[in-house]
Amino acid sequence: MAENRSALITGITGQDGSYLAEMLLGKGYEVYGLIETRREECLAHLEGCLDDIHQVYGNLATTRGIHGVIREIAPDEVYNLGAITMVTLAWKDPVKVFQINGMGVLRLLDGIRRYSPKTRLFQASTSELFGDVTESPQNEDTPFRPRNPYGSSKLMAHQAVVQFREHKDLHASCGIMYNHEAPRRGPLFVTRKITQSAARISLGHDETLFLGNLDARRDWGYAPEYVEAMWRMLQQDRADDYVIATGQAHSVRDMVAAAFARVGISDWEAHTRVDPRFYRPAEEVDMLGDASKAERVLGWKPRVPFEEMVGLMVDADLARLRAEG
Repeated sequence: MAENRSALITGITGQDGSYLAEMLLGKGYEVYGLIETRREECLAHLEGCLDDIHQVYGNLATTRGIHGVIREIAPDEVYNLGAITMVTLAWKDPVKVFQINGMGVLRLLDGIRRYSPKTRLFQASTSELFGDVTESPQNEDTPFRPRNPYGSSKLMAHQAVVQFREHKDLHASCGIMYNHEAPRRGPLFVTRKITQSAARISLGHDETLFLGNLDARRDWGYAPEYVEAMWRMLQQDRADDYVIATGQAHSVRDMVAAAFARVGISDWEAHTRVDPRFYRPAEEVDMLGDASKAERVLGWKPRVPFEEMVGLMVDADLARLRAEG
């Protein structure tokens, strides 16, 4: 189906980028990955397919650099997954967050407009756009009210995509992605912190898991399914924006219980402590996505249940720990 088609992935070394690269290679794409560093630990997610990827070194921080990449490759599709995604880090350096998450997308859009106008762009938007929500569940028509620099920088990017689509006739789509996890999730994210701690405690390496608000609720899905939704968006004749979510909310408490249950520990409360240091400056509420448009137009819907997703992450952490001895 995708013979002779090419795709450029920014953020290819991350969770979503690596799953997307594997999927596109399986479909016969020629895959280019924008890679900022050659450090071995940063390429770990691509270990199984790195030799099949054209590595392009650079980032979204300079106009000349990203324009040069677009001009040289002229890919059929661009998937912009490159971003500073940690909300806590966004508060520490909001200027850098806007430079990468906001201006970086403008650089991509302008490069495509100038040098490869037939290229189709996917932009990874986020449920953090909704922030201080006015309704639940949220859909494509829900007002955007971000409450942190990460969400605000992503709103800048989202609006830029819409403007270039409407006024410059670019095939550019945004996926408003709700939280999605998998074994390749970075260790600084709370989901991976939970699954890794459950594995370590079950093996006797640790005794206690420290967390913030256990009642915070999120719509958590399985990352490999979400990258499929990204691809489906760029196969449509008409570019548009879509909420990608499961439509089911679970609390941090639910995730802790599921992770410890996977390793056979029923009294997870005995191993968990609430630490106010891990509370977010502003906690979103009722974050729940309505992905009915994606199901109707794209034919996409989530399949992996919450407990199974958590179990896959715990199993992977157990395997890593045992391999490390």
